[in-house]
Amino acid sequence: MVFPDPLPLVPFPVSVQRLDGTLPLPATARIAGDDALTALLRDDLAARTGLVLGTAGTASAGDIEVHIDSAVSHDEGYALTVTDRIRIVGHDAAGAYFGTRTLLQLVQADGDAWSVPRLEIEDAPRFAYRGVMLDVARHFFDVDAVKRWIDRASDLKANTLHLHLTDDQGWRLHIDAWPLLTERGAATSALGDPGGFYTKDDIREIVTHAARRHMIVVPEIDLPGHTHAIGLAYPELVEPPVMNDALRADAERLGQPLPVAGEPYLGWGVGHSSVRIGDERVYEFVADVLDETAALFPGPYLHIGGDECLGTDPADFAAFIARATRIAADTGKTPVAWHEAGAVADVAPGTVGQYWGALDPSEAHAADAAHFVAREGALILSPSDAAYLDMKPSADFPLGLTWAGVVDLHRAYGWDPATVVDGIDDSAILGVEAPLWTETVRTPEDADRLAFPRAAAIAEIAWSSPDGPEREWASFRDRVARLAPAWKTAGIRFTPIEEIA
Repeated sequence: MVFPDPLPLVPFPVSVQRLDGTLPLPATARIAGDDALTALLRDDLAARTGLVLGTAGTASAGDIEVHIDSAVSHDEGYALTVTDRIRIVGHDAAGAYFGTRTLLQLVQADGDAWSVPRLEIEDAPRFAYRGVMLDVARHFFDVDAVKRWIDRASDLKANTLHLHLTDDQGWRLHIDAWPLLTERGAATSALGDPGGFYTKDDIREIVTHAARRHMIVVPEIDLPGHTHAIGLAYPELVEPPVMNDALRADAERLGQPLPVAGEPYLGWGVGHSSVRIGDERVYEFVADVLDETAALFPGPYLHIGGDECLGTDPADFAAFIARATRIAADTGKTPVAWHEAGAVADVAPGTVGQYWGALDPSEAHAADAAHFVAREGALILSPSDAAYLDMKPSADFPLGLTWAGVVDLHRAYGWDPATVVDGIDDSAILGVEAPLWTETVRTPEDADRLAFPRAAAIAEIAWSSPDGPEREWASFRDRVARLAPAWKTAGIRFTPIEEIA
């Protein structure tokens, strides 16, 4: 078999040295090495090819071996060689795992058989944080759907799932100290669709599944706005809805209801809700919720929202963010907040900011983002007009929104995190995240259609150096197109590239 050039690899590795020929991958091949990694690779190869490979204590010619050696590369890096056998050596378990993701992309049909090109790869990520976000508040996704989202993301070497767990449309996480949140605040979703919530055992299952694929889960409890659902359970904690002209105009244009205190909110307008910032009972609520949330998620981050508080007095907003980021830090986690929280002079030191403004930021947005770095924190880049997977990929696409513009595949690929905010380079950037908000996303199939292949573009931006080999549009377009057979086998309902490029 003649393998394509460039190779069907996304993200593209730091270094690839092609050797002559290919190595057949027959049903008699075996996998040796780290037990957890070999078991997962065995399962994934079976799903990809139908081959059910055996295991071995020691690899021989024609076999696959997966090992860990800290002398190789650096954090999450790996070396992959294909000569008379396939050998993957990770700097750590994560690196070895990501090496197996590269191998899965290299396995190609060779008539009725399978083979892998002979080559040598050395690879490691550009950024430590490479994320996707799933909004399960506006539309609820069950445990199995979240696990499939994790699988899709980790195959592209993402290592973080950000779960947006609470919003005006629903509260999705059971909290023992405040049980009415899910009893009364989780029944519906946007557009009147069914709701749902996660028990603590559900979350443990999601976290365990993610950890097996070397991903952490970052929970978001959105505060002090996006809190209408709290009022369904504990009305004494929230302010009456605050209307604004944009909210009214959108409701009329979309034929959606305006928010009404005490009633589930079925629209998707923003900026109308807030907790009672001056009420001490609110901070007891925040402490209880963040404590229980932090205990469920072993990763280092706890996201507290902080966006789109359009009806909140700036002084009240500042007082809340200063206090809430410290409550989050008291759980032992690093607080994360959307970039508006950077306007607060006293945001807790070390808080990470998540930037969702435009690629060409306003002066205020840029200053807000930079303030996190000045306060000993860092930035996650999620520019809405390039990285938001819920933006329409073409003007006539049946799903998605356009408030940040139309984001086709070329635009999703054609930006660099280090050039978004002046003065903020790689040293101050924790990483990159591709959010999928779910106003129009009602099913997992909808999520696939919006996310793929654009999620692959963001994955390459997060992993690969901007001046690395094959790191250019024509190559990427060719390479991601060659992943289509594997995506079909995995059941990913992706949108054909020619429709959105």
